Amino acid sequence: MAGEALTPTSYIQHHLKNLTAQVGGDGPFWTINVDTFVTAVLMGLLIVFAFWLATRKATAGVPGKWQAFVEIMLEFVDKQARDTYHGTSKLVTPIAITIFFWILMMNLLKMIPADFIAKPLELMGVHYWKPVPTADVNATLGMSISVFFLMLVFAFRSKGLGGFAKEFLTAPFGKWMMPFNLILNIVEWVSKPISLAMRLFGNMFGGEIVFLLIWVLGGAGIVGMLGGAAFGLGWMLFHLLVIPLQAFIFMMLSIVYLSLSEDSH
Repeated sequence: MAGEALTPTSYIQHHLKNLTAQVGGDGPFWTINVDTFVTAVLMGLLIVFAFWLATRKATAGVPGKWQAFVEIMLEFVDKQARDTYHGTSKLVTPIAITIFFWILMMNLLKMIPADFIAKPLELMGVHYWKPVPTADVNATLGMSISVFFLMLVFAFRSKGLGGFAKEFLTAPFGKWMMPFNLILNIVEWVSKPISLAMRLFGNMFGGEIVFLLIWVLGGAGIVGMLGGAAFGLGWMLFHLLVIPLQAFIFMMLSIVYLSLSEDSH
């Protein structure tokens, strides 16, 4: 964007554009959103390191502040998983912990103004960097598709391949309505990961646009800057609720879907 006069529209479009890398030469096999991938990995490593610090100094006596906080959060997620999931798998709580804290860390990047990340990167020659991975539909679809495959694994483990196929073709209307059962079940199974991804993406992407709009509209004059700061602070405080809530909803729906995949009609 160097040398170009930024308008409000171009400013927003600039901050919503991903840094991409093509894999496959002239006819690329795929395009990777480098900023989404790198940021998501860094946030995952950061939460793993933070939890490792809590376990490294863990004590059976009076816990430190960080250990106490981590224990409270893990017990909260574990309770939600146990209350929601009615099967026998021991993987559900680790899955829930991974989903919740990873999404929470990625969502928290929304609290950092976009220019605080973009401007230093521009000085290093990186002109596009979308900072919030969950505002990229590729990231949310990737996580929801992973949940979808877990649903299949849980269903096959519980019912077997034959039992799953039989239920898929005969439920809920019986074997004489097999074509309708097949269509209904395909729609039901496909809609779950799509709705899971779009809900998280829509909330985070919409919030990102509003943040950028407030930043742009509040840039004209002292009054505009003060008004933009006030609206930005209000929107930021509102997102202190939205950010953990979206992580919680994604986690809970994932557990519900895993539980339903093991249930029989």
